[in-house]
Amino acid sequence: MKKVIFTTFIILLLPLLFQLYPLEILKLQTFDAFVEEQQPSGNFVILSIGEEDIEKEGGWPIPRSRLAQIHVDLLNAGALGVGWVVSFPQPDRFGGDEVFLEALSYGPSVLSMYEYDNKKYPPTTGTVLLGDNISGISASGVVENTLILQSLPQGISSAPTEVDNLVRRVPLLYQTPNGFVPSFGTEVLKMIVGAKTYIIKGDENGIQQITVQGLPPVDVDRLGRKWVSWVNTPQTTLEEMDVNGKYVFVGVDAAGIMPQVATPVGLLEPHKIQAALSESILLENSPYIPDWAIAAEILVFTIFVLTISLVLAYLNMTKGLAFGAIFVASTGVLGVFSIKNGILLDFSWTFVSEMIMSGVVFYMRFREQYKLRLEIKKQFEHYLDPRQVKQLQDNPDLLKLGGEKKYCSYLFTDLRGFTSLSEKLSPEEVTEIMNKTLTVQVNAVQKLGGMTDKFIGDAGMFIFGAPLDLEDHETKAVQAAIDIQKGIAELNKTLTTPVQVGVGCQSGYAVIGNMGSDTRFDYSAIGDAVNTAARLESATKEVGEDILIGHKTAKNCKLVLKLLKPINVKGKKDKLAIWTVNE
Repeated sequence: MKKVIFTTFIILLLPLLFQLYPLEILKLQTFDAFVEEQQPSGNFVILSIGEEDIEKEGGWPIPRSRLAQIHVDLLNAGALGVGWVVSFPQPDRFGGDEVFLEALSYGPSVLSMYEYDNKKYPPTTGTVLLGDNISGISASGVVENTLILQSLPQGISSAPTEVDNLVRRVPLLYQTPNGFVPSFGTEVLKMIVGAKTYIIKGDENGIQQITVQGLPPVDVDRLGRKWVSWVNTPQTTLEEMDVNGKYVFVGVDAAGIMPQVATPVGLLEPHKIQAALSESILLENSPYIPDWAIAAEILVFTIFVLTISLVLAYLNMTKGLAFGAIFVASTGVLGVFSIKNGILLDFSWTFVSEMIMSGVVFYMRFREQYKLRLEIKKQFEHYLDPRQVKQLQDNPDLLKLGGEKKYCSYLFTDLRGFTSLSEKLSPEEVTEIMNKTLTVQVNAVQKLGGMTDKFIGDAGMFIFGAPLDLEDHETKAVQAAIDIQKGIAELNKTLTTPVQVGVGCQSGYAVIGNMGSDTRFDYSAIGDAVNTAARLESATKEVGEDILIGHKTAKNCKLVLKLLKPINVKGKKDKLAIWTVNE
């Protein structure tokens, strides 16, 4: 539960972190990567005046009498209207303003203004406000066209940049102290349909829609900005003038004359950006941020992240990583699907949160498994063969530390005559002999996959079949008893005082696991089969055999055994059938 609380706390802070510029940039670039390019509407064409054109006209600025001729030529070539994304703040030095004005009156036309921090505001356009306290992007002022041209329709052709200095969203209308002023691309659409007013719908949270009368409402963000779809609008030249049936955006792309602005598709001149804005407004599948976007983002964030935090807390590392990967992939697919369909939903909160969540859980699980590996090594390194310890570390699920009922074989050993041996030899000599005999036993047991459970003085307890499953553990337990006797026989060749070891073996069910208090415990087994094996070992001296085997072990043992007379043992009413090895 602590892990759940910790991870949930972290991810709930992430939306706050997403207000930071780097993460905002990440979100914007995600939109850039997956917003699909739309096909042109077919209503517009771009005429760019390049360096060669300017050289032919004798340099910039081109006399307005010549611009007047270009305007007339465009109309004669079939242009339905012309938008000049060029500002004319000063009177023409050649005196061609009146000629230019006359030419502009021959057909629908729009002139551009550039935003400039000079606190000068142009006349506002007609707007209808549906809602209270509506506000949008503020214009700090504009560079107005020369007085003679100010009677013509005009729009602001500059575009504000995002936090990474790229233009992605362009306001349809700018707010000034006097009212609203249109962007150039918006005013072009107004010119096309012959509208007189704009309709702005919004509430205290901001603008929701802007409508050019005669066109469908345009979904915008709360500041009245439209996400631009970078349409590859057809282009023409002064020589070609392939403009029949189109509205023309005229601009200058000669170096050093018009400022270029960075966009997701590269550096663009203002007339190309405004053309893209007009295209985006007309396109049905143009990207937009719906007014319910935040609610949807929060809902997905809550469902996905809280679910993943709760589920991952109870899964192992492998399953947790797989589950986390599925959620991360699902979030990515959902985000890409919505963006590709023109709905700009920001699931980067959720995506990054899931990544962090999965990383946190992976770290926690890794830490847990590392600690578990250390615990397993600490608990079993003296009881099992190193290969078995590693197997447990690699597969902790094989081990039930809390205790389980399991069918195993149990081996008890005891050094006979230990008391008399202690009386004859020094403590150092006794200890040496006892350590050597126990070493023989441990080696024999571990070689066959058994576990050294414990030593009690000169006695030993061994388990075959736990904590790891062991096939044919009855046979291996008996074989270990035989190997112990062989090992003791070889050891006696090196001792001045020979020793004997009695071995008792029985199989059966027992409870196996950690036994003891909360602060001190051992991995061991408790059950009738365990007690029986101990009693059989005690009876070896009385029977006169080094090895005694209980009936459950003998039943499944594949070695040749010899049946002995039944005996009475402490704690049993009936006599026990016993076997020994057939030497």
